[in-house]
Formats: sequence, structure tokens, C-alpha cells
Amino acid sequence: MAAINIQFTKIETQIASYLFKHYKDRFNPRQLARLLKINHANANRLCKILTEKQLIRREEIGNSLYYTYNYDNPLAVKFMEYMLSLEKLQFPTWLSVVQHSLERFSGKIKIGLVFGSSIRDRHFNDIDVLLVYDKTDVKAINKLKAEIRASQQITKPIRYVEMGEEDLLLNKDDRIFYSLMSENLIFHSPEKYAEAIIKCRK
Repeated sequence: MAAINIQFTKIETQIASYLFKHYKDRFNPRQLARLLKINHANANRLCKILTEKQLIRREEIGNSLYYTYNYDNPLAVKFMEYMLSLEKLQFPTWLSVVQHSLERFSGKIKIGLVFGSSIRDRHFNDIDVLLVYDKTDVKAINKLKAEIRASQQITKPIRYVEMGEEDLLLNKDDRIFYSLMSENLIFHSPEKYAEAIIKCRK
């Protein structure tokens, strides 16, 4: 990325983030337009711009163009780490208490993210949370979970998915695991999350 190319619009960063998280898939502009609720012509134009900025890569399959994230560009990966760090500011208001409570895990976990219906709809039944941590910290993690329950600040149940870092690669081909890794909001360690994405796509 040259210095003249460092400015990005909100929708450009949305496209880049979407492609980064969906590391197993490639998308054409029409698919991105539908998924991100923008018009096709605009999606096509923005994909060309992001390719020029070296954030995403273009692939021709038949008569169609498909795009993936440019994981091989170290600057593109660093840029995404920064963008992912801003997700803390993008949590929906209905999850603000949840987000505050989950911060208790900081210092004990490697990766923390919220996935499932609660990040899309305020009328959710439960909260799905992924915690990645060293198994030697299981007692400390269980204590923190108990403290969150005891505080009674969260009225809906939290469903935890718990893994060690080694489990990420063991589950990389699992469809449900891919769904939670690609559709989420990160509350802890976007750098580790980005590192996990790059490992899982290999």
C-alpha cells in the first residue's frame, strides 16, 4: 500500500473486513452487494479500488471476477488488525452490559468474541461467546464465569464455547467453527484473532 492509498471509506473497510473474516470463501461483487446491502455497481467499483490499494485480490473464474483478502500482504494484515481492534466500539447498544462483563476475561484469554443471533438482533434468546485460552487457566476462567452469573447484570444465558489455541487448527475444517470465526464481534485480542484466521486458511 502506497502512502497515497491509505484513505478508506466506511464501506471499503466493511468489504475488506467481510472478506478477511470469510477466509474460506471468495465472493463476486454481486454477492458482496447483496450481503452488505449496497448496489452492484458500487460494489464492483469498490472492489477495484481495494484491489488497487492491495487489500484484496482479484481472481478470474470463467467470465466472472471473484475477490478474496490479500493475506499475503503484511501491511494489509496489519491494517486489518487495526480495523478489528475498533470492533469494541461497534458492539450494538443491547450488548453494552454484556461487553462490559466480558472484559473481566482480559488477561486470562487469548481470543474473545461474541457470535450468533445476539450480534444481529436485540430480541435474542442467549449470548454465544468464544473463549480461547490456555487450559491451565481453566479454574480462573470458571471463577470469572461464576462471577458474571452472580452479578445478575446479564438477564439472558451465556453459552460459552471454550478452546485452547491448538483446538483452532484442529477445528478449522468444521462448518460450525467456520461460521463462528467469520460472523462475530471481537472483544479481546484482534491481533491473535487475525493470526488464527491466517493459520486456519492454510
